[in-house]
Order: sequence, then structure tokens, then C-alpha cells
Amino acid sequence: MDLGAMYGVKMGWFVSFAAVARYGGFSAAAKAVYRGQSRISEHVAELERALDVQPFDRTAHPPRLTPEGRALLPQAEEILRRVQNLSAGGAVRFGAYPSAAAWLFPQVVRRLPDTIRLLLIEGPSVDLEAALVRGDIDLAIRPVHPLVADESLTHEVLWHEPLTAVFPENHPLATGQSVTLQQLAELPLISIGESDGPRQFESHLAFASKGLNPESAFRTNQPQTLLSLVRHGLGVGVTNELAVTTANLDGVRLVPIDDAGVERQVALFTRRDHPPSPALLQVIEVLQRMNWST
Repeated sequence: MDLGAMYGVKMGWFVSFAAVARYGGFSAAAKAVYRGQSRISEHVAELERALDVQPFDRTAHPPRLTPEGRALLPQAEEILRRVQNLSAGGAVRFGAYPSAAAWLFPQVVRRLPDTIRLLLIEGPSVDLEAALVRGDIDLAIRPVHPLVADESLTHEVLWHEPLTAVFPENHPLATGQSVTLQQLAELPLISIGESDGPRQFESHLAFASKGLNPESAFRTNQPQTLLSLVRHGLGVGVTNELAVTTANLDGVRLVPIDDAGVERQVALFTRRDHPPSPALLQVIEVLQRMNWST
């Protein structure tokens, strides 16, 4: 081993090498550390050249550690552990749309060590994409729809939630066991979204799947605004369940939509071209370990 070459070794190479060893392959490692598979392969190849060792037998599927790789792995992990201990603190800018922030953010804060400070940045789902691309936030919790356009972003679905109808408590359909999309399409609707924004939200997709194209009397990104409009008799709301169950439901009733056929998928979005900091990795790990079935 050329010790002089050690000065050129980059920490990211050790991260990629350890991830391949830990997760059993280049593809699994790429998903685990939020890097492209080609980047993982490049890092391992650069580490091989710098240290003049071959850590993996690439003829095996999945690749196996060579004797040199088995000797290198505990040293690499110890280096990473020491660096992480030195830099485990810090701030993570946590982007989320309002209803997800109200429900999720406190749970994440309580699961993190005191050395990590979460900074909450709320905004409409469509704005979180641009904020993440610009580097204004470190992660985004937002629905999969509307689809993001920037290819530098990657996502992992965290939970699913159904659509629900929101009626004024004195509406004839408010006491029913369920309601259909056809019934809703005949009523003045209040839906999620902006008046001049994309019509890719789950409620719009649900109606479109049934060949329905109802006009929205009002569109809003704020759950409390939607509920207030419904409460004042200005229409019937159609939105995702979490948005309204975390809000004040006085004067309204939630009714399941029995043929919606579309669920909201909420995902963790990060940038694939920016290696996550140790603090961000801890936040991601907390999110991945939460029980999303409850």
C-alpha cells in the first residue's frame, strides 16, 4: 500500500466501500446512501487505485469481500465512526407541507439526539421541489403527486393515505357511510391546489380516472382554509385524510369516498447529487424506522 496515496483518499470513497460491504451490493448501497450506482462504482474503483488493493471479488454476484477487503472494512468503519462522532451535530432544514409538518415534525424531533437541530420550513408541495433543488432545504416531505420534474431528486415513499370528502355538518350527505365520485362531481367542490397550478393532485386524478372533470369552486393549499370554506357552506371539500384530521373539525363531517381508486403517497425527497451529512443521515434513518401503519 502506498502510504503517500493515503493523503488523496476521500471520505466519500470509504462511505461507498462500507455501504457495498454492509448492504451486499452496489445497487443496494446506492439506495442506502442516496447516491447513483455509477457514483458508488467510481468511488470503489478510486479507492482501489489509491490503496492498491482489490476489496471486492466482482466476479461473484453479489460481490464478495476479498481478504484485503475484509481487513480494510473495520478500519474504514472506524474512520467513518470517528468522523461521524466529530460531526454528528448540526442543523437539518426539514421541508414539509403544512399538514405533514403538524403531524410528523414533532415525532421526528423527539427521536433525534440533542446534538441535531431540526429547522422546520413549511410550504406548498409544489414549492418544496424548487427549494430542495436550490439547496434551501436538506429534505422534503411531500406527496409524490404532482410529480417532480428535476432529475437530481430521488424519493422514498413513507406512507399512503386515502382521500376523503368534507361536508358541512348539516349537508344531506354528511351522515352517510360513504360517498361516490359521481355524487361529488355534481356539487360545488373545494379542492387542494392553486387556482393557476397543476391539476395533478390526487383528487383531480381520482375524478379523471372515472371520466369526470368537475370544476373546483375554490382551490387552496391550506387545510384550515378548506375547512373554513366548507364550514361556511361554500362547497364540499375533497382532500387527503391527514390534511383534515390534524385540523379543527368543528362544524364539518368527514365521509369516506368509496370509489376513489387513488391514494396519496407521501415520500421523503432528497438530492441524489449531494452526499448527505451525518446529521441528515440520522434524520433519514429516523424517518425510515417509523411505523407508518399507525
